[in-house]
Amino acid sequence: MAMIEIDLDMPEGLHLSGYERIEQGHAFEVDWPVDDTFTCQRCRRSEKTHVQYGDKIHVIRDLDVWGQPSFFVYQPPCHRCGSCNHRQWLIPPFKRKHVTYTYRFERWVLQMLIGSTEEEVARRLGISAEMVATIVAHQLQDEQHIAPGLQITDVGLDEISLKKGHKLYATILTDLTESSRPRILAVQAGKDQAAAEKCLDCLSQEQRRQVRTHRTDMSPAYLAACQIKLPNSQSVIDRFHVAKRLGEAADRVRKKDPGLQKDTIGGAAERVSVVSVGVSPSSGGVDGAGAKAVGRTLREAAGVGGGLLGTLGHHGSF
Repeated sequence: MAMIEIDLDMPEGLHLSGYERIEQGHAFEVDWPVDDTFTCQRCRRSEKTHVQYGDKIHVIRDLDVWGQPSFFVYQPPCHRCGSCNHRQWLIPPFKRKHVTYTYRFERWVLQMLIGSTEEEVARRLGISAEMVATIVAHQLQDEQHIAPGLQITDVGLDEISLKKGHKLYATILTDLTESSRPRILAVQAGKDQAAAEKCLDCLSQEQRRQVRTHRTDMSPAYLAACQIKLPNSQSVIDRFHVAKRLGEAADRVRKKDPGLQKDTIGGAAERVSVVSVGVSPSSGGVDGAGAKAVGRTLREAAGVGGGLLGTLGHHGSF
């Protein structure tokens, strides 16, 4: 039997203890170290952590593996206070409370929203548009903090449209220093100059001086913000927006002269494929139906494999 080994970029401190290949998805059994002491939320008493485990198995969406959905699977730990007997769940370090996806899945969703909409991203990932909207809302509410020691030489400013047909926008600042692994740095509501400047203000003054290039669309608001905040940076208009503007110009010419045929223009009016501009493509063809099938498999997988992966029929989230 052939064996394939792959390197996984796991969140810091997370331990991988099991794996199960389940139809169109991947399930990773994980655990993590808990603090030695714990403070009870009810009585405020600090004591040695008394770890207990809940009966339900939690299934949390993470980044795709090989273009297919992957999930963290774990038995949720809790602390039982020795003074007031209050039970308090210990939230994993890789997700926020009351959600079923990781922090890095949230950032991935934001990246996919560049040049797309909530509905389109939801369809491609097999999740609801409401979940996408919730992720954006969480990111806008979070305190924007960038490590002062982070070396950033190239950044991107993009607008995202939150709902098709609605004038709801946000601005995203992305670290493009390592082009193969872009990172979301900041998110602000709106697509005007003020929103762009708020994003750039999340960088320290020294970090702004170190930026060499900034990639934006041809929005005067973004260009003006970068000119003010990034004194040593050169503007780079990304090819997606160049191609988009060319397509829009060709459309205007065609509409003014009804005699022109689309094929005469050579397809210039067609929208640029997300693949050709480096935006993450659809998850290996797994649309909404495919991802939902994975979810059903995870929920119905009782008896498959050993350990937690054999009890996925009892799942939950907090």
